[in-house]
Amino acid sequence: MIRLSELKLPLTALPVEARRASDAPAETEEDRKLAPHPIDALRQLAANALGIDEAGVSDLTVFKRSFDARKQNLLVVYIVDVTISDDALEKSLLARHIKNSHIQATPNMTWQPPVHAPADWGKENHERPVVVGFGPCGIFAALVLAQMGLKPIVIERGTPVRQRTKDTWGLWRKHVLNPRSNVQFGEGGAGTFSDGKLYSQIKDPRHLGRKVMQEFVRFGAPEDILFAAHPHIGTFKLVKVVEGLREEIIRLGCDVRFEQRVVDIEYAAHSYETSSSHAMSSGGCTSVNRQIAALRIQDYGTNETYTLPAHHVVLALGHSARDTFTMLHRHAVAMQAKPFSIGVRIEHPQSVIDRARWGQHAGHPLLGAADYKLVHHAANGRAVYSFCMCPGGTVVAATSEVGRVVTNGMSQYSRNERNANAGLVVGIDPTDYPTDPSAFETELGQEIGNTVRHDTPNAVDKFHPLSGLVLQRQLEAIAYTLGGKNYEAPAQLVGDFIANSASTALASVEPSYKPGVKMVHLNEALPSFVTDAMREALPLFGQKIKGFDMHDAVMTGVETRTSSPLRIERDDVSLQSPSIAGLYPAGEGAGYAGGILSAGVDGIKVGEAVARAILSFHVAKA
Repeated sequence: MIRLSELKLPLTALPVEARRASDAPAETEEDRKLAPHPIDALRQLAANALGIDEAGVSDLTVFKRSFDARKQNLLVVYIVDVTISDDALEKSLLARHIKNSHIQATPNMTWQPPVHAPADWGKENHERPVVVGFGPCGIFAALVLAQMGLKPIVIERGTPVRQRTKDTWGLWRKHVLNPRSNVQFGEGGAGTFSDGKLYSQIKDPRHLGRKVMQEFVRFGAPEDILFAAHPHIGTFKLVKVVEGLREEIIRLGCDVRFEQRVVDIEYAAHSYETSSSHAMSSGGCTSVNRQIAALRIQDYGTNETYTLPAHHVVLALGHSARDTFTMLHRHAVAMQAKPFSIGVRIEHPQSVIDRARWGQHAGHPLLGAADYKLVHHAANGRAVYSFCMCPGGTVVAATSEVGRVVTNGMSQYSRNERNANAGLVVGIDPTDYPTDPSAFETELGQEIGNTVRHDTPNAVDKFHPLSGLVLQRQLEAIAYTLGGKNYEAPAQLVGDFIANSASTALASVEPSYKPGVKMVHLNEALPSFVTDAMREALPLFGQKIKGFDMHDAVMTGVETRTSSPLRIERDDVSLQSPSIAGLYPAGEGAGYAGGILSAGVDGIKVGEAVARAILSFHVAKA
């Protein structure tokens, strides 16, 4: 097959007369049966690009579709895969266009398991790997381990996704937080209550992202996520997909245990060589003298703690497992503070964004709600940018801890809510994090059984690995107080924020955040270098997207969990911790992903590494 890119058609060429938008709320089964693409027109474009007769193209499938709105006459841009009727002609065409980056051989995007357990695996007392966390990373680590025949045990501190949804609504509607089951903790991870975005800028030479997308479609996601340039599922549809994945994992012989929290680890003497970049920077390989032996787990149902033997453990923790981070740090598991971003959620009427982005085409049924991506480098050296943009969505309460306020954004698949929202955030790094030991005791001393270690000789530039976590908690506690200590969030009108004056009342834009907002001056919620940079950026963003700096737009704080505030180190080859053999840090919480797709991809990589380690050991032993 040959992959052709940059095939362009006018928007009017799309078959919209007979077919409603794929995300229309009233979409029917009949709508779904109608062709979403102008295949005949694309076939002609493909033949012209290759310089052959149209009859030479025996088959054509759409790989990717995007929209180019840079000019008044909006264009639809396609990447397609074509099958040439004559194999010899196909080889000749690829040779003829070898220097053309828009004409290439279609890559093989099928996932191939690197190893597989023998058919009789499990009849004896074979080891079962353990996956801690059942967000996107944990789900795909467990799935591929199961597909390779290894039957992992999954430990998830939260509840199944249906119960978790009820618990989350308890905070949004009744101001009642369940610290064990919320936006951050539970089946599906934090991405379940988000826009369900499925795109990433990670390097993915093995096309593992395609494996993630295909599994989503297999368990109920709309097929258009396979070709949309910025695919998304939305919360309600993602719930069903997550349930389907769980059922498949269980069908393959796995054990999924909810409301089980890892409270400690046990390890034994061991020695193995690691060749990670961290080790190499120290002069070559280093020897690790500890091997994970067991997990200590608290069962929320019985409130008892039990020991689970484990020699290969995937730590798919998510970015909010702060008690687990602290516990691992107490055991001297190598980790470093890393940069992340903080700020607010900003809301505009979706119609404002649609007009600014789509112009005369705003409201076109195939375009749907417009999104945006903005960045500005402020005079104080800070980068201000939009983050996790949610077209036609809502701002949600995303805290997982009592006495703290955190915001995030969410959209349904239809993206038909009245407002657009996005994180408006500023990059920070460990030089901005707290250094006072008393702050660590205040913010981390509440962790049961965990004493904060301050002897961190391997910390980069001697920044405490947990210092970013401490800053997050400080800011979230301030937001809770400013909001009235009832989980309402501090908010301010954009016009007042630019004028550097407190807001006293809402205007034409109704904020979507539930439980509600309290009008304040956001200078009180965030460091001055953050608010100064945002205040500088807003008018400039208004020049790029007309109306972005409109007076009545609402900023709601605080957004602090853009990514994990630390990275748990791992070997570049084995993907194990350089501190304790058998621990596999993975996904967003460990600092190796940022979003659903990249977390799923990392889960696959780590699952493969675990399978190779287990099966190579048993082969060697045999």
